[in-house]
Amino acid sequence: MGLKQADKKRKSVAADPQSDDELGNGLFDGVLSASEDEDDYVPSGEEDGVGESDSEVTEGSEDEDEEEDDAEDDDAFLSDDIPSDIDGEEEMGKLVKEATELEITEPGVDPKRKETGDVEQNYRVEKDANGGERYVYEEVDPVYDSDDSDAKGPVNTIGEIPLTFYDSYPHIGYDINGKKIMRPATGDALQSLLDSIEVPKGWTGLTDVNTGNPLNLTQEELELVRRVQMGLIPNELEDPYPDTVEYFTSVEEKMPLSSAPEPKRRFLPSKNEAKQIMKLVRAIREGRILPYKPHEEREREEEEKEEVHFDLWQNEEYQEPNPMHIPAPKLPPPGYDLSYNPPQEYLPTQEEREEWENADPEDREKEYLPQQYNALRKVPAWGSLVKERFERCMDLYLAPRVRKNRLNIDPNSLLPKLPSPSELKPFPTVVQTIFRGHEGRVRSVSVDPTGVALATGGDDGTVRVWELLTGRQVWSVKLSSDEPVNTVRWRPTKDSFILAAATGEDVFMMVPTHASVTPALDQASRDVLATGFGYATHKQQQAPDGKEPPAKWARPGTKLEDEGVLIRITVRSTIKVINWHRRGDHFATVSPTGQRSSVAIHTLSKHLTQIPFRKLSGLAQTAAFHPLRPLFFVATQRTIRCYDLQKLELIKVVQPGAKWISSFDIHPGGDNLIVGSYDKRLLWHDMDLSNRPYKTMRFHGEAIRQVRYHRGGLPLFADASDDGSLQIFHGKVPNDQLENPTIVPVKMLKGHKVVNKLGVLDIDWHPREPWCVSAGADGTARLWM
Repeated sequence: MGLKQADKKRKSVAADPQSDDELGNGLFDGVLSASEDEDDYVPSGEEDGVGESDSEVTEGSEDEDEEEDDAEDDDAFLSDDIPSDIDGEEEMGKLVKEATELEITEPGVDPKRKETGDVEQNYRVEKDANGGERYVYEEVDPVYDSDDSDAKGPVNTIGEIPLTFYDSYPHIGYDINGKKIMRPATGDALQSLLDSIEVPKGWTGLTDVNTGNPLNLTQEELELVRRVQMGLIPNELEDPYPDTVEYFTSVEEKMPLSSAPEPKRRFLPSKNEAKQIMKLVRAIREGRILPYKPHEEREREEEEKEEVHFDLWQNEEYQEPNPMHIPAPKLPPPGYDLSYNPPQEYLPTQEEREEWENADPEDREKEYLPQQYNALRKVPAWGSLVKERFERCMDLYLAPRVRKNRLNIDPNSLLPKLPSPSELKPFPTVVQTIFRGHEGRVRSVSVDPTGVALATGGDDGTVRVWELLTGRQVWSVKLSSDEPVNTVRWRPTKDSFILAAATGEDVFMMVPTHASVTPALDQASRDVLATGFGYATHKQQQAPDGKEPPAKWARPGTKLEDEGVLIRITVRSTIKVINWHRRGDHFATVSPTGQRSSVAIHTLSKHLTQIPFRKLSGLAQTAAFHPLRPLFFVATQRTIRCYDLQKLELIKVVQPGAKWISSFDIHPGGDNLIVGSYDKRLLWHDMDLSNRPYKTMRFHGEAIRQVRYHRGGLPLFADASDDGSLQIFHGKVPNDQLENPTIVPVKMLKGHKVVNKLGVLDIDWHPREPWCVSAGADGTARLWM
């Protein structure tokens, strides 16, 4: 009875629905401190519903069934697990009884059991819950058949049903025979402590969800867990670094994809076989190999060799085929009337036949009459065959050959009628003065507005002023010892005598000393330059966003001021071009390497520098103001853009078609411009006519460096090239817009030497006379008259 009570207590403990949840959550802290003696433990859920009697554990109609099942379980436990001495004596009695029932029939043969009327049954009869009979067979394990201690326990057959569904029951499932699998008893706190101290091999501390027993792992499973924790491959037999299998090798595997025969287009003839075949062909041609011929055919060929043949055209001379050969006219194809069995409508009547026979041969429409035959074999030979062939030959012999007459045109007559150069004078023809003094190349020249002084700048970093007619140097200043003077330009007004020169990133404003400069003119020039300092003092230029201003206006220093250099303007990159506005208050500078600040417009009276373009498409090459209107031209490598300075918008894009523009100049009338390019071309543009060039001229073998119009009203313009020559043109723009400009090359001036593939670098015209000045890479400047 005590054992049954203990079992029922275990069932009540297992019925706690919270035990599996706590274990499943992994909360193991403080578990040992809450354990108590099993006999005194009462679940919290049954404190109110349990009476004083230990036998009343469950409620309802299940008490009697559970007591019967418990009694059966106790009997099975007593009979199977704890054998007694009485059971041993009974087993010995059974063995003696079985030995008396065996009968030995033959020696060496296993004895047979004596036949009896009673047959042993392999099942037992039990009563089910309804009182009916139930046959219970012995459990058969087809896999494991052994009596050792490793025998498997009953297998739970609840499938995928969670074990938490059985928390309120004393059992945890059913075995293969439908018997309940009872929940394993949980030890007391001391036993749990001992189990935790004496950890068996393979202990995990977890519970098997199917059986409720402690989950122990085998050595193989422990090894698998260890390898997974260390980041290794679970299967130690698998190689983690196998040899690379090259799926695509360099060896060509010739395996046909189909059994179809190879097409002929894939056939590649063998070179060796071709050589052998050519040997055989040459042997056959030379007669060393003769093909097989029958004896009769050989005799016939020998007889033919003995015959003599004469070539009537063997002495005829070879004539080249005539490119003007006209093939002979072909005969018309035969019609239905020439058929041997024509249709009835093509056959002549009797009257038509008589009329054809009575007419003269020249008057007949046809030379034959259609005839009808029933069969082709009845057609006779053509009686007029010989006559017809003869007439055909006569037609071919006497056929007219119509050829086009050759046009005898004088090439000079195709050229436009231009006036003679002698009629277009005056224009420069000879060298009048050579200006020597620079060390290295002379990069730029400029004639002052009065026409008496010439300014030059060179690689030696000096600016020199000369008397134009005598060639005497009257003033000089050294601006830099490292950078060359790239350009010099006079202020275009006559009320001052101001020269601008660019060297490196600096622009210098100076008032040179000259015999033609009066004290009043000198003071006026200095006042023009000094005006901006007062304006800049009251309104200093500041760049947006706190950046540096685009240029700094300052005095160059005491040494340069004593020599006449009064202002120094520093920009962000090297300046290559300076061009003045016609009024003399603004001038533009171009720095090809300056990117967005490559083009700058400077105001002299305000000491102000502005960058007109935030972004310029292409590298700027040069810039110029329109001589009459407020327009500003900027040339990049391939295009020239024209901007309106009042409306601040782009109004025209000129496309010369050159690969790289070197320079351009605008006609004093304002409607035409000339463009020079590094690809040896000079282009004239009529801006009212088209964006494309009106005329393209090629007179130089090297790049064109500079082009310039005459500003004094003479119809002249010139270009300077690296081949050491200047080409003078007569370019007259008529007042009538319906007439085209007259462009005539009048003179090529040669005198400069080519040094390091550089010839004439700059050119400028006299403001009144037909004189021009050129700067050369040979270190000289020349005046041409």
